[in-house]
Formats: sequence, structure tokens, C-alpha cells
Amino acid sequence: MNLPNKLTMLRMILIPFFLVCLYMQTVPARIVALVIFCVASLTDALDGYIARKYNLVTNFGKFMDPLADKLLVCSAMIALTSVKSVVMLPSWIVIIIIAREFMITGFRTLAAEQNIVIAAGVWGKLKTIFQMIMVIVLLLNIDNAAVCIISKVLIGISLALTIISAADYLLKNKDVLKG
Repeated sequence: MNLPNKLTMLRMILIPFFLVCLYMQTVPARIVALVIFCVASLTDALDGYIARKYNLVTNFGKFMDPLADKLLVCSAMIALTSVKSVVMLPSWIVIIIIAREFMITGFRTLAAEQNIVIAAGVWGKLKTIFQMIMVIVLLLNIDNAAVCIISKVLIGISLALTIISAADYLLKNKDVLKG
């Protein structure tokens, strides 16, 4: 197993530790949860960079990297709907985001059955970046008017990018549905 794939696996291994710390509901545990989430998010950028730079792209990585991203971000968002915070993440937004992930995963599976590989697009990458930033800001849990506004704006941007990236993905690859 190469380094990018190990980083992807590390991201998945960190998820339960992140959740345990987040649910402990103490300030020190919340800080540890924030650090774990940040480290896990950084492994996403790092594994892709290393894989491309050193030509270490594998089928395992192509499959597991986006799965690890989805598990990390969706786990965090689900937890943030029930964890006491200054700004609560509305569950209906999380449902829309997760529904998009299931829809696109199903679409990718359908494409794969037709021997079509669909790479992640710019909108999907932006969606993931903004979702990770949103989670980080929500994890900060700072009771400050400006931070609350920023949190709500990031939630709105994440939702908008979720919808835009899904539409972009489906429109650019509509031929998959014809097969």
C-alpha cells in the first residue's frame, strides 16, 4: 500500500476518534475533535497531491479517497446536527447534502458499469472544500456575532455548491443515463 492510500486509510481511521471527542461535549475534547478533523481534512489534499506528483494513482485510491471524504464530512455534519453549538447545523441541509452524495455515488456506479470513469469536477471539489471549512468553523463554536454570520454563510454556500455540483455532474454526464 503506497503513501497516498495510507493517508486515505488514516482519514477513515480518524473518524471514530473525531466523533468520540466531539460527543464528549467538553471544551478540551472539542478542541481535540477540531484538531483531528483538521488533520483528516489535510490528508485529503496531501494524498491527492502525492498520488499525482509521484504517479502513485491506484484504483484503490480512486475508489477509497472520495469515500473517505464523504465519510469524514458526512459523519461530522450528522454529529453537528445534534451536538450543542452556538450555530446548529440544520438537519434538512445535511439530508440534502447526503442525498446528493448517494445520488452521485449511484450515478458513478452506473457509469462504471458502462466502463465510463467520471472524474471529480471543479464544483465537486469546491463543495468538499467549503463543507470542510464549514465544519471547522462550526467546530470552533465561537459565540461571536461575526463568526455566527460566517457560519451561516458557509452553511448556505455549502448547500448551494452541493446543488450546483450535482446539477453540473449530471448535465455533463447525461449520456450515462441513456446507456
